[in-house]
Amino acid sequence: MTAISLRETLDEFASQGKSVDLWLRDDDAIEPTAALEKLVRLTQQYAAPLTLAVIPEHTGERLATYLRDYRHIDVAVHGWSHLNYAAETEKKRELGLHRPKQIVLSELTHGFEKLHDLYPGQFISMLVPPWNRIDDGIVDGLPDIGYHTLSVFGRNKPASLPLLNTHIDLMDWHGTGGGRPHDALFEEIATRLRSEPQGGSITGILTHHLVHDDVAWAFLEKLFELTANHPAISWRASRQLMATLSP
Repeated sequence: MTAISLRETLDEFASQGKSVDLWLRDDDAIEPTAALEKLVRLTQQYAAPLTLAVIPEHTGERLATYLRDYRHIDVAVHGWSHLNYAAETEKKRELGLHRPKQIVLSELTHGFEKLHDLYPGQFISMLVPPWNRIDDGIVDGLPDIGYHTLSVFGRNKPASLPLLNTHIDLMDWHGTGGGRPHDALFEEIATRLRSEPQGGSITGILTHHLVHDDVAWAFLEKLFELTANHPAISWRASRQLMATLSP
């Protein structure tokens, strides 16, 4: 299934009066880089809202100053340090119960407060766990420290606060380390839209600007070109979607 097939899917939706929402989350922002500038320019060109998951411990005024004038960007909390505390036999995890729960929640409180202060007009009360992993015991403590939404990868599972997940990952993490083949990505998006209730009404696209190669950048631009002005698609800001989520 190619981009043409995705276009046919969207055209069919439009003819049936269906509409679906896409949102874009990019992880691991710390400071201004050429790659981040490229992402910001691309999203601005196609009027696609962008949610940046920023690592609080390693960021500061440089990134905040750079992003301040871009009103289409929301800023979410990406853990605290993006350090792995899991054992070598486990999948990487910062927000697990490998340390006392209060230490983890204290770091997440510091991260919330730091980014809230750095981004008074762009901050959203969303937690994006590094590696998209978080223990249930940590999730249960998030509402008490101000978090309203959790964003991981994959289908929604029961949680103690609303989920706004991503579903399509551009990167081939376990293979080439670069962008995944375009046909496979377009097929995955079209399949999700066709199989989910109401056409996969909210679908999250996950990017990592710091590791994008030409394949990843080219796909993202193709996706924007295909969807930016299509009547069956709306690119939404995460703060808009958060307001529609059930508690």
